[in-house]
Amino acid sequence: MAGARLDDIDRKILAELQANGRMTNVELARRVGISAPPCLRRVRTLEELGYIRGYHADIDARELGFEVQVFAMVRLAQQSERDLSAFEALVQEWPLVRECHMLNGEIDFILKCISPDLSTFQRFLTNSLTAAPNVASVKTSLVIRGAKDLPAVPFEVVEERVREAC
Repeated sequence: MAGARLDDIDRKILAELQANGRMTNVELARRVGISAPPCLRRVRTLEELGYIRGYHADIDARELGFEVQVFAMVRLAQQSERDLSAFEALVQEWPLVRECHMLNGEIDFILKCISPDLSTFQRFLTNSLTAAPNVASVKTSLVIRGAKDLPAVPFEVVEERVREAC
């Protein structure tokens, strides 16, 4: 099981930092029930092992004028590993694309895009995305409203799996 080498304290540290990455090490140590120096060592180890990939502010895109959110379903003409990797590399260059996931099924990729307005997204769609090499088709869906947006790991499920494994 992934994450099996983490003990209870490591999982508590991850859950606490996920909920509030700005808390001090002293506060984190208090919450997980250990002193500050070993807490800091554990956090650094979790960072080095890749469990913690970074610390980020949760920015409201709408407050910055990004009113449009679109999911674009992309089908490629060819799906060799080289073609898939080339498309993934190209996506890295497009700032309006915030997420890119390769899928199984009728479409090859789903892209989550944000844009300040529809005309900006349309320019991206026609000048960049549909014009990209190897793109066979693109279907888009405009987000009307979001009902749930939790970029976090559900630690209650992690803890349940650990209990079941014991």
